[in-house]
Amino acid sequence: MGTQRRKFTSEFKQEAVTLVRRSGQSANQVAKELGVSQTALSRWLREATTAPGGPKGMLATEELRALRREVTRLRMERDILKKAAAFFANEPA
Repeated sequence: MGTQRRKFTSEFKQEAVTLVRRSGQSANQVAKELGVSQTALSRWLREATTAPGGPKGMLATEELRALRREVTRLRMERDILKKAAAFFANEPA
């Protein structure tokens, strides 16, 4: 069957990027030590350098994505509640 995809927190990603930059070890060595794929760690390094604000920007970008998802969900809930209120307001007593 399919395997579960592992999810890493933005703090873990930031710490992994910092470890690569400060330890002097290669990304491959750090990836093996942390138990993540070298591809994932390389992507995190790339995202950290291209994100506005460097590694801190990576956290902000992920937070922004999460907030946008929440806003979308809340708008849908609001619309459903508006429709329900209109339905019950038009119902004869």
